[in-house]
Amino acid sequence: MATQQPKHILIAPLDWGLGHTTRCIPLIRHIQQLGHVPVVAGNQAQRTFIEETFGNIENIHLEGYNISYSGWNRFSQAGLLSQLPRIQKTITAEHKWLQQLSHEIKIDGIISDNRYGLFHDTIPSVIITHQLNVLSGLGNITDRAILKIHYSYLNRFQNTWVADAPGEKNLGGKLSHPAVLPRHTKYIGLLSQFEEVNSNIDPDHYILILLSGPEPQRSILSRILWQQAIEHKGKVVFIEGSTQVTPPAQIPSHIQYFNRVTAKTLLPLLQNAGIVICRSGYSTLMDLAALNKKAILIPTPGQTEQEYLAKTLNDKGIYYVTKQNGFNLETALNEAQHFPYHSLPLQQCYGMYKPVLEDWVEKL
Repeated sequence: MATQQPKHILIAPLDWGLGHTTRCIPLIRHIQQLGHVPVVAGNQAQRTFIEETFGNIENIHLEGYNISYSGWNRFSQAGLLSQLPRIQKTITAEHKWLQQLSHEIKIDGIISDNRYGLFHDTIPSVIITHQLNVLSGLGNITDRAILKIHYSYLNRFQNTWVADAPGEKNLGGKLSHPAVLPRHTKYIGLLSQFEEVNSNIDPDHYILILLSGPEPQRSILSRILWQQAIEHKGKVVFIEGSTQVTPPAQIPSHIQYFNRVTAKTLLPLLQNAGIVICRSGYSTLMDLAALNKKAILIPTPGQTEQEYLAKTLNDKGIYYVTKQNGFNLETALNEAQHFPYHSLPLQQCYGMYKPVLEDWVEKL
């Protein structure tokens, strides 16, 4: 399906941990398979991860939003909202960056994963999101006001692609299925770096601890889990999720430790794990569903999206959920043994993005 003149497509994921970056992997891979040229924009951690995953791939530095969550308290949501002026400043800066970049290099199309400044008046631009409804945790009046602002940003793009399945059987619930959609919206199914692999593997009995997300909450959970993993009697694989952390001076023999891993290394670790302990970030959930893995979810305190997803999936009997505050590894493992772990009927939703992407690229 490749054309004689390859299209250069800018792909820019949000720097909210690496989840937005990993879920762009199938898009990047399919663009390459179509004979076109992906140009990935991100901060240094994102660029390093993409280079490790794809090898020789064109990439450009773009500063991130650097969103953080402070300590666990009931004002966490308000603390996040207090960062909105800085986020707006970043959106303005990245829009100016794009205007300048479009004069310097050839760009035929833009795919932005939750980066709201990367729209263009003359270059077709798409924004990918799974969160149309924004849950502030501050009540319905605040949520409606934020929704109006949110849609005004989405509508600056020519298209909005929602990373979820349409209809009642979906992953995002009310996050991705509002009463009224933004204009030019399409559901593109689920995105996972593991969408084309075998999920029917008999697991081992080790625990896979998979850390991710913004600081300082990633580090807080890491300290909690590391201390309890040391005392655990069984085998543990511990993935820090950051290259900025110095590995522990002493690593017990029952723990296999990694700072960060590529998709190639992570895949067998996930496939063979008896159970995964991780955040309830949407990209992580898409990966878990693709591999049909059992998990213990610990939502990031104050991140209302993760808290909503975790509660919804727990209520449906799909994933066991526990809080970070007061977390006890052995208690969680014992309770998870009696959890139903119903499967998500969403396997057919991986790959839905391909015809949408192909049609969009064909029109560039």
